[in-house]
Amino acid sequence: MSSERAELVERILNGSRALSTETVMFHTAIAELSGLSAVESKVTDYLARFGPQTPKALSQLSGLAPASITALIDRLEGKGIVARKPHPEDRRKVLIEIDAARMNTVAPLWDHLVKSVREACENYTDDELETVIRFLADAAAITHDSTGRLSR
Repeated sequence: MSSERAELVERILNGSRALSTETVMFHTAIAELSGLSAVESKVTDYLARFGPQTPKALSQLSGLAPASITALIDRLEGKGIVARKPHPEDRRKVLIEIDAARMNTVAPLWDHLVKSVREACENYTDDELETVIRFLADAAAITHDSTGRLSR
C-alpha cells in the first residue's frame, strides 16, 4: 500500500471514529430525553425502520444475545414503548411492535440533524453521494459483524 493510500485509510478510520463517538453521544442524548437507554433507543429504531419483529429477529438485527433482547423487550414493554402481539402466521411466536404514537413524540428531536444532513448532501455530486452510500453500507455491515463477534 502506498503511503498516500495508507494516509487516506488512516483518515477514514479517524473520521469514522469521530463520527461514531458523536453519533453515540447524540443517540445517548436522544435516549435520555426519551427516558430510554441508548441500546433501548436503538432497538426501537430497528422496529421503526423494519416494522414488527420477533425477539429472535431483533437479536439477529442487533447482534445482542437472545437473553439480553428478552430483558430489553421486558423493559420497553414496561415503559409502554412496545407491545407483544401474536404472530399472524405462527401461533408459537410473538411480534414486538412499537407504539407509533409514543415514537411520534420523539421524532421532532431528529429534525435539526436530518435537515442539516440534507443540506450537507447539497455539497456533493450524485456520484459522490453514491460512494458515500456504498461506504456507509459497508461500514454498517462491518460494525454489525463486529458486534455479533463480541456478543457470541
